[in-house]
Amino acid sequence: MKILAIQFRYLGDAALMTPALRAIKEHFPGVALHVLVAKEVAPLLEHLPWLERVWAFPRMRGKARLAQSWPLIRELRRQRFDRSVDFSANDRSALISLACGASQRLAAARPGGFFGRRFCYTQTLALPRGGHQALSNLHLLSAWGIALPEAPQIEICVDPACAGLAEQLVPRPIILCHIATSQPKKEWPLNSWVELYRHASAAGHELMFSTGVTPRERVLVEQFKKLAPDAPVLPVLPDLATFLAVIGRARLFVCGDTGPLHFAAGLGVPTIGLFGPSSPRIWAPLGRQHRTAQSKECGCGGDTAVCLRANPCMAAISPKTVFELISQALAESPTRREPKAPCGQK
Repeated sequence: MKILAIQFRYLGDAALMTPALRAIKEHFPGVALHVLVAKEVAPLLEHLPWLERVWAFPRMRGKARLAQSWPLIRELRRQRFDRSVDFSANDRSALISLACGASQRLAAARPGGFFGRRFCYTQTLALPRGGHQALSNLHLLSAWGIALPEAPQIEICVDPACAGLAEQLVPRPIILCHIATSQPKKEWPLNSWVELYRHASAAGHELMFSTGVTPRERVLVEQFKKLAPDAPVLPVLPDLATFLAVIGRARLFVCGDTGPLHFAAGLGVPTIGLFGPSSPRIWAPLGRQHRTAQSKECGCGGDTAVCLRANPCMAAISPKTVFELISQALAESPTRREPKAPCGQK
């Protein structure tokens, strides 16, 4: 049997899909499980040894790059998939699900979209609202008789080729703090990060800071360096695969509600997630080793990237609260965590 799983959302969504991928693999022994994701997402999944193949789809938001995508779709059709499951269920993924030609095509029933989107699938399933995203993915698979695992976990494997550089950058386990997110409204204020650094350093904890690769995120880290010139900051990393290898060497990972929070969880690193406008009940990593700090409910909503309140909701999370969560996490695991070994090649 050949099955194609499709996910065209953000990096974090791809990480949260991995418990469902594992459930498919275990329910159908011997299945050749393929995954189709956006090109920039592929490094998250490429080194999972139980996936048959990760297909990297060339995309640009808001544009249909037919000339680049059609050869890939044609190659996918040649695979003759028996089933496909679309975890995105948006207009683009619906059309590609249809074009790939699997005889059974499953997706969540979502409102909106172009007329006829539901006809791109042979089966849709209404999902419960307000549940954790990873569990919603698993609930979708109940249409195929796949039971919910007792302890679903995100899985990510490090590219062995990146392990050496990661060890040079992070020679010993540290507390890695990621100060940026894709949306400014989800970011903890820089002054709060600086105060946390002072508290943690005084207690003898070794912190290191990282950010993303966009121009806005690079400006953010330069501002942080001015506020805390003695704080160690990771250099700009060459690619996502190297960043994953660096995260895998952390003893503890602290950041807002963004993809790297789930990367760390998938690499076996305990996390502390800082939540404001989004809900930890839906988006926080699953498991006792993961902790969250939640500000009061924010009214900035989901349609704007910037918090509209005079006092942004993320500012309500105090550095003292986060420092106490760090202390709890380190007390629970008093010995230094050994980095997760890179996964072998398929």
